Amino acid sequence: MKRRDAANDMFLRALAAMEEAERMVRQAYPLSPGRHGAVWEPPIDIAEADGVLYVWAVLPGVDPDMVEVRIEHAELVLAGQRRLPPEFRRARIHRMELPRGRLERRIPLPPGNYRIRSTTRDGCLMLRLEPIATGGDA
Repeated sequence: MKRRDAANDMFLRALAAMEEAERMVRQAYPLSPGRHGAVWEPPIDIAEADGVLYVWAVLPGVDPDMVEVRIEHAELVLAGQRRLPPEFRRARIHRMELPRGRLERRIPLPPGNYRIRSTTRDGCLMLRLEPIATGGDA
């Protein structure tokens, strides 16, 4: 009897740990409604120096060619896909914590026009948004 109680206790603790891990993943990579169904939002950092905005988006495992960056209605929009690696397609999966599928992140911008420059490094998309002077600023 006691052995069965100990096994049940271990099982309940394991379930609680798995639920906590799932909660942490949902918190780190929240899903939100998008135009094309649910999407996950990559975590970002934003900084500003000398009028230039810097945005770092964490996108490990995302092909940079599969990410679209645009400005739409005063928002910076990052959209793309994280696909299942080919090695996983026929594998028996033991754990899946990284979100897959469509990603989208919308970041409100201060008023103005911007030139976007992008690079990737260490699984991050790094954007530099430089303000563009308009003809009416004199």
